[in-house]
Amino acid sequence: MATHADVHDHYHPPGLQHQFEDMGQQQESASIGMWMFLVQEIMFFGGLFTVYLVFRSKYPMAFAAGSNHLDVAWGAGNTVVLIVSSLTMALAVHYAQLGKRMAQVVCIILTMILGTMFLGVKSIEYAAKYNDGIVPVTGLNRRTAVSHEAGTYSLPSDPNMQRNQSLDAPASVEQNKGVSGEQHGAEKEHVYVNPTGSFIWEDISLAQLAEKGNFLTSAEKIGYYTNGQLDPHKFRDKVRIFYWIYFVMTGLHALHMIIGLGLMAWLLWKAWLGTFTADYYSPVEMSGLYWHFVDIVWIFLFPLLYLLGRHFAGGH
Repeated sequence: MATHADVHDHYHPPGLQHQFEDMGQQQESASIGMWMFLVQEIMFFGGLFTVYLVFRSKYPMAFAAGSNHLDVAWGAGNTVVLIVSSLTMALAVHYAQLGKRMAQVVCIILTMILGTMFLGVKSIEYAAKYNDGIVPVTGLNRRTAVSHEAGTYSLPSDPNMQRNQSLDAPASVEQNKGVSGEQHGAEKEHVYVNPTGSFIWEDISLAQLAEKGNFLTSAEKIGYYTNGQLDPHKFRDKVRIFYWIYFVMTGLHALHMIIGLGLMAWLLWKAWLGTFTADYYSPVEMSGLYWHFVDIVWIFLFPLLYLLGRHFAGGH
């Protein structure tokens, strides 16, 4: 007489691992495992969001200044790209459930193309930060030789250095293009000079606006001032905090996207071989959950990093 074990061994659906009774149990186990993983990912990014909110509440003008420098068009474009990639990923899962091999392959390829587009845009944005000298790590910004015709430095990055024409002082330099440098509002050319690759920030207009309107927070009055005067160096340091958070959060998100593309490459190979059928599609569904999570994280990052504070000074 055939036992249950004999029947189980006789019929072994493709994709069923030996430790599971049936495909339903395997699917349930995979779902629980993936959701447990996503919960710890939520806790991980939740800590980063908490850091952002704490510092943003303390130094809103500095964070708004840093945020306004980001290119909102690139950020919005990347948001659209990821939303569409979630659609193509969902279709890949749908076609896997129907057992349509070529439709799976096409949707996975489209998802990979969109993910690569997202990373390409981020690389463009990162390159712009590098060229502008606002990567918060000293030495990781674009370095330039100092021109003897550049003129005087407007703001050395080290507050302890004397404001002179030292060749070691990284700064941006302004050259007057008008006949008389004393003329008010004369057209000026912004020249990038940064021999040491330090973080450079000169725009304190939002702090001045808040100071004039008397709506600086108590933390800002402590954090931006020296001897009762608005200190450009201290304000720059608070903007630097924003860019630390920006690069950490977007960098980790990009790392998750790279991992997702690796998963997509594996899925593409398996889908091309016809591995996934109407009975076995769990890897596609679980990878889709991961991809959607990465997309949702960006949905929160975009408004927090790119949009908040744009109402100050008309977003300039």
